[in-house]
Amino acid sequence: MQIKFFSILIVMVVLSTSLFATELNWSHDYKKAFKLAKKEHKSVYLFVGADNCRFCDKFKATALQNRCVLTRLKQDYILLYMSRDQDKIPSQYETVGVPRHYFLDADEHVFYEALGGMDVQGFKLALDEAELSRD
Repeated sequence: MQIKFFSILIVMVVLSTSLFATELNWSHDYKKAFKLAKKEHKSVYLFVGADNCRFCDKFKATALQNRCVLTRLKQDYILLYMSRDQDKIPSQYETVGVPRHYFLDADEHVFYEALGGMDVQGFKLALDEAELSRD
């Protein structure tokens, strides 16, 4: 019984991770993301997470699966995901306490930041606040 439950859990994690990867076009290269942002005249959404972070996983499985959120992110931002466990994150960004959300202009200036694994409504509010801060 435990083996079956564990197998189902592994499948769910793999599926949620693959959905996260395919639904949005995430960059993992800091310099390339900002180069693309300048080219496309977009801002950058930097999501700092960790490999074994239940709050990051929940955020990915809820907020980042919502159609409205996906549409807004794709339309307005170059998406950059960096794992504090695998990536060299520039020192100006905090990596203690994840998930962290940074909204930046194409010149790497943070215009809004948030902390935590938000639900759909919470992240929609963060997107609204980021938009207001950008203007």
